[in-house]
Parts: sequence; structure tokens; C-alpha cells
Amino acid sequence: QMQLVESGGGLVQAGGSLRLRCLASGPTFSTYDIGWFRQAPGKEREFVAAISIHGTGKYYATALKDRFTISRAGNTVDMQMNSLKPDDTAVYYCAARNRGNYRNTGDYDFWGQGTQVTVSS
Repeated sequence: QMQLVESGGGLVQAGGSLRLRCLASGPTFSTYDIGWFRQAPGKEREFVAAISIHGTGKYYATALKDRFTISRAGNTVDMQMNSLKPDDTAVYYCAARNRGNYRNTGDYDFWGQGTQVTVSS
């Protein structure tokens, strides 16, 4: 059973940066693609970014690709978030999948508990 733990969230002013980390435990992490999603109050969970098993494939939500960067090393997946905006305020989740489409929440089998990101104006 894989476990995912997010960290790195917090309160930041608009224009600032945060680096989120997803730490995985379990023997099969290296066989899973990893995605980041976020959910703001009253909104559906939405895709943010994803990275393939070997880190060669990186995918981003179109509106975020110029500000967010996903990377992978060992049993961690990081997401660097720059030029943050109040609209980026949400709980950010990492998740693992080995089937389906990277944008679909239903194709992810394991989820972390989330980390809160709050961007003040």
C-alpha cells in the first residue's frame, strides 16, 4: 500500500513562491505516475500537473504551465510554484496512478491528505 504525504504549503503574499513536496512510501512508487491536484472551497478538484514514472513526461494545466514546475527524484515529487496569485489558494493534493489519463481524478489510486496554500492579495 502506498502512502503519500504532502508538505510545503502555507501563507504567502501574491507574487511569492512556494515549493510543495510529495513524499511517498511503499515499494511500488517508482512504477506510478504522480499528479498534483488542487481544490478551492466550493469548487471541484482540478488538475494542476503530472509527471511520468521516469520524470521524462511532464504535463501541466494550460493556465499554470508558465508558473508551476514539477520534478521527481527518488521517492519525492516536488512542485515549484512561482508568481502566486490569490486564485491559487486551495488545498493541494498529490496522487499516484498507473492507468488511465493523467487529468482524471478517478484514474488515481492513492491520494495524500493535502496541504493548504493560501495566497494573500
